[in-house]
Amino acid sequence: MTDLRPDRLLYEGKAKQVYAADSADEIVIHYKDDATAFNGVKKAQIADKGVINCKLSAFFMEKMAAAGVPTAFLKQVGPRDQLCRKVEIIPVELVVRNVVAGSLAKRLGRPEGEKLARPLLEHFYKSDELNDPQINEDGAILMGYAKAWELAAMREYALTVNDALRAFWDSLGVELVDFKLEFGRYHGQVVLADEITPDGSRLWERATGRKLDKDVFRRDLGDLSETYRELYSRVFGEALR
Repeated sequence: MTDLRPDRLLYEGKAKQVYAADSADEIVIHYKDDATAFNGVKKAQIADKGVINCKLSAFFMEKMAAAGVPTAFLKQVGPRDQLCRKVEIIPVELVVRNVVAGSLAKRLGRPEGEKLARPLLEHFYKSDELNDPQINEDGAILMGYAKAWELAAMREYALTVNDALRAFWDSLGVELVDFKLEFGRYHGQVVLADEITPDGSRLWERATGRKLDKDVFRRDLGDLSETYRELYSRVFGEALR
């Protein structure tokens, strides 16, 4: 049983809350049912979203650790709660793209669905106030957001994550279009942090091109709760109870 008293709340974001744990070196991450888009402009409550994303992220973090990527995740401790290492978040998000979609299509005037010859890695400064602007590696280093060796480790881990996730989703008939990753510093080491969920990924059904991610909410394409329930069933082989 996790202790989520208000006095232990350290931070609240759009989709999660972070609480102090019994150990000063650990935190509890609580997944909410909130869905947001366009930097919080569009908002809604999605039934069971927190439960689904919590279990999916725990599942994928364990897979990434098995693939050799160090993570902040320790264990799931409740339907919506994870015990994680307390890290200092590196304010540079990495987006890994396998297919042209979303902002990349808009910025470059390319058609959505165009396959890339190899994964494209893009860097963004993590700032809600500035709407997470794109930044290159030199800029991230010169602004003091990350060190060169940290960015190198992040890029290496991101490609490893991409290989593992693409193989997994492909086995379920789903194409991994792109996804966002965050990393943190933990005792001098770069570790994968935050989450791996359909909130931060684009997932297209390979046979039909149907969206199986938060674009369903962004673009008013259907019921996001039902979409996430379908993903849950595909991953775990059973319906959410």
